[in-house]
Amino acid sequence: MICALCKVQRVAYTKLASAFDNEAEAASSLRRIQRLIAECIINTGLIARLILQLIPVKGPYNINILTLGIIYEGMAFTIVFKMMDKRGNSNTEERMELIRRFCALAGENSIAHLMADREFVGSEWLAFLNSIGIHYHIRIRENFRVIRHGKESKAHWLFTDLKLGECKHLSGIYYVNGQPCYLSGSKIKDKEGKPELQLLVSYCNAEEALDMYRQRWQIETMFKGLKSSGFNIEDSHVRSRERMANLFAIVMIAYVWCYLVGIYIHENIKEIKVLHHGRKAKSIFKYGLEYISHCLLNHTNRYRIDIFKFLSYT
Repeated sequence: MICALCKVQRVAYTKLASAFDNEAEAASSLRRIQRLIAECIINTGLIARLILQLIPVKGPYNINILTLGIIYEGMAFTIVFKMMDKRGNSNTEERMELIRRFCALAGENSIAHLMADREFVGSEWLAFLNSIGIHYHIRIRENFRVIRHGKESKAHWLFTDLKLGECKHLSGIYYVNGQPCYLSGSKIKDKEGKPELQLLVSYCNAEEALDMYRQRWQIETMFKGLKSSGFNIEDSHVRSRERMANLFAIVMIAYVWCYLVGIYIHENIKEIKVLHHGRKAKSIFKYGLEYISHCLLNHTNRYRIDIFKFLSYT
C-alpha cells in the first residue's frame, strides 16, 4: 500500500490498486485496499511510536496542534491526531486527550514548546497547560480582555504603539480567561498585505514567544505534502472517521519515508538546487518522493541505496 502511494501519489483506491506490484487483477487489489481501510484495526499508537523512532529529531519537541505534530527544519511530522466528527473547532477535552496521548508515547517532559492558533484558547485549556507546566505560545484575538492588578482592558490596547515590523513583550503576569500568563505582540502583515496585530499568550519566556510562534508555518508544509504536492489525500472521498484514521496513518508512514530518503540524498549524495531567490527548487519531501517513485516504477536505483532501510529503526 505504501509503495503504491509513492508510485501514483494519489490515495484514490482505483489508482492505488493499479500500482500494486503483483500478478493479481486490479479489481482484486482494489478489494484488498477496501478491506484494509474498512475492516482492519490499525493501531495508530504503534504507528506513532514508529514515526517517533524514524524521524531525525529527538525530544523534547516543539509541537503544533490539532493534529499534534513535531516541528523540524521546515517540516512537521504528525504523531497523534483526532478525526473530528463535526465541523468547526475541537473542544478542550479533545485537545487535552491529544496532549496526554503524546506524553504517554514520548514521555512527560517531551514537549519543549507548544504553538497553537487563535482557536485553541479557553480557561480550562490554559489551566490544563499551566497545571502540567507546558511552555506554550498561543495566539489570541485582539479583542480578548486581559486583567492586570485588577484592571481590565482589551488586549490590543496594550500594543497600540507598535509600528509595522515592531514587537513588544510585556513584563509581569496578566490574566486571560482567568488564567495567568505572559503577553507578547507584534504588528505584521496579514495574507492580504494589510497590517494586523499578532498577540500571544505564553506560559513563560515571553521574549521567545514570537520567534517560536513563527515556526507554526511548518505544519502547513506537511499538509501541502499530504495534499496537492504529495499524496492528494483529499481525493479519497472517505467519509467514515474510522476509515479516514486508518488511511491517514498509512499515508503518514509514506510521508515520513519520503522525507527520510530525501534528506539522505540531499545531505550525502546530491544537494537540492537553490534558486535565485534563495529557496530550494523542491522540498526535501518531494525530493524523496520523486526518487522512491522512480525506483519503484522503473526498477532502477541510480544512487544504489536501499530505500527500504529507511522504514526501519533497528
